[in-house]
Amino acid sequence: MNTNFRDQFILFLLLSLHAVYAFGQNASNSKPNIFIYIADDHNSWDYFTFGNTQVKTTNFDRLVNEGLSFSNAYTSQAICAPSRSQLYTGLFPMNNGCFANHLPVRNVKDINDFMSELGYDVVLAGKGHIKPNSIFNWTRYFPTNSDRLIPIKKVEHYIAGSQKPLCIIFSSDLPHGPYPKSNDYNNKPLDYDPSSKTISTKIGNHKAGYYQNIEEDNVQLGIVLNMLETVTDFDESVFIYISDHGLKGKWSVRETGLKIPMVIRWPKFIAPNTTNDKLVSIVDILPTIVEVSGGKKIESLDGKSLMPMIQNSNTSFREYIFGLATRQNIQKCYVFPSRSVRDHRYKYVVNYNANEVVQDNLGSNEHINYFIERGANQFSDVPFEELYDLEVDPYEHVNLAQDQSLLAIKQKLSAVLNDWMISQNDILIQHKMPIIKPTLHPLDRPSKWNNLKKESQFTLSSADYIPSHY
Repeated sequence: MNTNFRDQFILFLLLSLHAVYAFGQNASNSKPNIFIYIADDHNSWDYFTFGNTQVKTTNFDRLVNEGLSFSNAYTSQAICAPSRSQLYTGLFPMNNGCFANHLPVRNVKDINDFMSELGYDVVLAGKGHIKPNSIFNWTRYFPTNSDRLIPIKKVEHYIAGSQKPLCIIFSSDLPHGPYPKSNDYNNKPLDYDPSSKTISTKIGNHKAGYYQNIEEDNVQLGIVLNMLETVTDFDESVFIYISDHGLKGKWSVRETGLKIPMVIRWPKFIAPNTTNDKLVSIVDILPTIVEVSGGKKIESLDGKSLMPMIQNSNTSFREYIFGLATRQNIQKCYVFPSRSVRDHRYKYVVNYNANEVVQDNLGSNEHINYFIERGANQFSDVPFEELYDLEVDPYEHVNLAQDQSLLAIKQKLSAVLNDWMISQNDILIQHKMPIIKPTLHPLDRPSKWNNLKKESQFTLSSADYIPSHY
């Protein structure tokens, strides 16, 4: 081999090796697209995969077959804005400020900040319902169409022109009401409800319309999946499906409201049809996608990355799941705050304005007292303490709070709950029975949902509300 040819050959090899090395570096440093789909007001059991054969959920069922589904996933507040605030901030509602529906979050970092710092475009398509815009400054926001559906074509065009990795939230307005009176489910025996003690075949348009909205959402999910398969490297991407909370337990701390479906599809790391029964929270999604995208652990978040569990299903994770409810700033507004904690078996609930304790919550202001007593009377059959064995009673029918053999368990969970409330700077730690400054649906304003005696209408002043961040 002559010297000139040998030198050229060696140079060729070096360049080839450099190219292979560079390709490997780029491949290892590449950031997967992140897609999140949020259903609205969808009960965790109203899917074919989870036992409901009376409604079509074929595209969700496909995700379960192709990914990792969690049987014990939770939101800590069963209402729209507070649940979404946890997803977008990685913080529980008291910590982020959105602890009642329609309230804004505090000045906190959110998904836009974390993901844009990692080089992502962050897009919200569909339902917003989260404030303020100064915090949630999406790269692009595509609101729902007039037919309440996600503008999927606009998202598709955006993807085609994007030069960055994408974090896209597909935020459905379904199966949330209004429910269509004309639907494919009228006059059918819609009697599936494992959370109920009794089964009734006499279901009105409400449930039939709810089922119709589920089917419409299933169609929409299918269109999203087909679009992503067409215009993205879908099998290299992370796709997460959740519902924001259940419909039946909405506004409460019941399992029917707090438990949510959660599925992660990521063929590169997750085997098909995988299940996990560990306790996980909606706040865990943000730190997970940050880690997936090459970011560092964020110590300030309430959420924890699910990556260790994705890599090893036996990894221990959360010991407790917490819940809260205010029932203020909603259409049927009452002063009746609740908090809950569950471990792997037992769940403990405190209803802080139950009739048993309402007299201790009263002060010198007769107008405030009226609304405190009104809240207690509205839920007169709800006790101050509740304790459930979720292993044998998953839908909380038998209250064991007075069972002396479980006293130690109740006391332990009570202490855990109190410590969490202190760590979250909970308004119930700071105030005996807080009246929240309304952004919608004031306690003292009459409406078709809020029936007040005349002498109590428009009686609350700004001084009667606890200090707020908004």
